[in-house]
Amino acid sequence: MAAGPAGGGPGGTRQRRRGERGPLASFGLHLGLLAGAFIALFPPFWLLVTSFKPRSESFSLSLTADFSFDNYQYVINETAFLTWFGNSLLIVVVTTFLAVFISSTTGYALSRFKFPGMRSLMWTLLITQMFPMAVLIVPLYNLMSRYGLLNQPVGLIVTYLTIAVPFCAWMMKGFFDTIPVSIDESGRVDGLSPFGTYWRLVLPLAKPGIAVTAFYSFVTAWAEVAYATAFLTGEQNLTLAGGLQTFVNQHTQDWHHMTAAAVLIAVPAALVFGYAQRHLQAGLTAGATKS
Repeated sequence: MAAGPAGGGPGGTRQRRRGERGPLASFGLHLGLLAGAFIALFPPFWLLVTSFKPRSESFSLSLTADFSFDNYQYVINETAFLTWFGNSLLIVVVTTFLAVFISSTTGYALSRFKFPGMRSLMWTLLITQMFPMAVLIVPLYNLMSRYGLLNQPVGLIVTYLTIAVPFCAWMMKGFFDTIPVSIDESGRVDGLSPFGTYWRLVLPLAKPGIAVTAFYSFVTAWAEVAYATAFLTGEQNLTLAGGLQTFVNQHTQDWHHMTAAAVLIAVPAALVFGYAQRHLQAGLTAGATKS
């Protein structure tokens, strides 16, 4: 008895299973992914290339012929870049530390305890995320002016906490919901206080969530521009975001220096992301899960 066609279909052609892509679909998918990768990577690549160009070649479409570190030397030695960096570092470190502590304790309390006003607090944390930044600048500016916090790092730290804490507290609550309550019960059996249980037993298990919270708080304080330029004035008080704007304004257009400064600003963010990225996926996934 003769064997049938090897492919199992008419004329020996193999029939594709449901959900299996054909050669043309696979080619289109990979082409789209390559186009997306090019669109995402070309701007930072061109920013890096432009940072090594002299001023006369800032808008040239060719790669730099006169490779030079003059732009970087000017930014570091001839401007207040190091002062801006120090101001930003102070604000970012304090903001990240406070945001992680406040968000984790708030998220733990919302996850483990029932108390009067709990639902109102959760709605408040959610509603604060609905207001656009432009709407909040004027009232926050008036508050900072009333309490003498303009041109002070404390004022900017408090402002960034109002942005980071509500979102991070919601995320941490979702993460703590995935940690078994039996761990808390075992801590209480051993005589630990609620805070001791949180600090010694639960918090070490929440490292991925803490990493996401710290990274979000870092990015919020490091890359924010609107509040930094509105609440801080004077060259010695600026952060990196505000200092970057001094290179290009209505009087000067030092694009070559601005690109060099932008690369220097991006390096710490890239290093922090590279260090925290192994925890980011697990933390974001767990934070989105409700038990």
